[in-house]
Amino acid sequence: SFPFSKMLPTTSLNSLDHDNGSLNSREAARHTAGFKRYKYLRRLLHFRHMDFEFALWQMLYLFTSPQKVYRNFHYRKQTKDQWARDDPAFLVLLSIWLCVSTIGFGFVLGLGFVEMIKLLLWVIFIDCVGVGLLIATFMWFISNKYLTKHPNRDCDVEWGYAFDVHLNAFYPLLVILHFIQLFFIHYVILLNSFIGYFVGNTFWLTAIGYYIYVTFLGYSALPFLKNTVILLYPFALLILLYVVSLAMGWNFTKMLCVFYTYRVK
Repeated sequence: SFPFSKMLPTTSLNSLDHDNGSLNSREAARHTAGFKRYKYLRRLLHFRHMDFEFALWQMLYLFTSPQKVYRNFHYRKQTKDQWARDDPAFLVLLSIWLCVSTIGFGFVLGLGFVEMIKLLLWVIFIDCVGVGLLIATFMWFISNKYLTKHPNRDCDVEWGYAFDVHLNAFYPLLVILHFIQLFFIHYVILLNSFIGYFVGNTFWLTAIGYYIYVTFLGYSALPFLKNTVILLYPFALLILLYVVSLAMGWNFTKMLCVFYTYRVK
């Protein structure tokens, strides 16, 4: 016999089965949606446990190579058995970006302090969170109902993952419309000329195009979904709307500025 065999603990088969049952029930509890939400929200209170460097890496690659971001989601599924993020660092950084860019937008619109706070609350709770909840829930329902290859409980789209896909797609849109575009609003976009609404509407075309493409990548990355190419179909409507807007002289950025000003007055 091996010399270290005496050091191994001995247990009865009944106690072993009981222990395995306890471990299995504990392991199952750790994989419930409620436990995952609790773990995610708890980490929001512990900044030291968040990987901000990795979140910044994701933000960079959402512009340059979004496929790499979703490859990491594959790795998380293999190591932690969930597709959705378990680290809120990306959400925290996105919130900071949202605040900074919205304040910048407020300065461009010439808003006062109180009006800027109203605009900030509107953008956070309506534009980002409210619309995001609706889109994530809609995409979660559609993908599980119509895009799953073999519908079963072990192979479905997590709602948290659907919301992560929205956040991934929303970030480039936010940077394009609420940051880069700001430098062109007064000097180019708001001019009553073709070049004004051409530049402004091209920003919208690029931003919404990014949103559609990053959303498509998010769902096409899931191996149990089929026909995800249909998520690219809105591109046709987007391009058509873009062409019509140029022909009709619609200025979407000017409409947004008027709308934001009206909402906070």
